[in-house]
Formats: sequence, C-alpha cells, structure tokens
Amino acid sequence: MNVLNSLVPMLHVASVPRSIEFYKKLGFDVGNTFTPSDQKEPSWAWLKSGGAHLMVTRAGEPVDARALAVIFYIYCEDVPSFREELKKNGVQVGEIEFPFYAPRGEFRVTDSDGNALMITHTG
Repeated sequence: MNVLNSLVPMLHVASVPRSIEFYKKLGFDVGNTFTPSDQKEPSWAWLKSGGAHLMVTRAGEPVDARALAVIFYIYCEDVPSFREELKKNGVQVGEIEFPFYAPRGEFRVTDSDGNALMITHTG
C-alpha cells in the first residue's frame, strides 16, 4: 500500500477573503488563490504555516459549522504565549485548560465561520 504524504482539509466558507484575514492572525500565509474571471474576489485559497496547510473555498449555500462536527487541532510550541499573541491580534480565545492528553494546555478558538479550532502543544 502507498504511504500518503499529507492530508489537507478544505473548508467551505462564506467569504474566502474574510477567512484569509482570520487565518493570517493565526500565522497562516496565502500560498495560492483562484479568482474566477467574472468575479472580484477569490473563491478558493490555499493557506500555509510551517507544516500546517488548509484550503478554503466559498460555499454554495450557508455554512453551518455545527453540522460538520469537526474540530481542527493546531499545534504550537508555547500555548500561553501563542494565546496572548492571538488576543493582541483581536482573536477571541478561550481559557487554557489542561486535560490529561494536553498537559501543557489547550484552548479553543472559533474561526469566522464558526469552525472549532483547538490550539495545543506539540510533542
């Protein structure tokens, strides 16, 4: 059986530019975008930060993140300092909690479409 190189989720979002701006606050850069010739803003973007990759694409109907029932985990080296950085950038962040599987802590962030992101430590 072949070994896979990576898995890149693609989120349906209400606004690709709005999602780009949100994920930039988390440290993502734009790798690529696609704007249809008859439109003024991109309908798709590929975002990247280190080894993290995410694609966002404009949804054809209203987005209901609760119906997805998916939680995205984002890993960083220093949970408290990353949380403070996000707060300074205007991102609403949850309190740091310490479940058994995250002894150095984790906290919750919700993106501009209501998707749940958990920020936790590497290793």
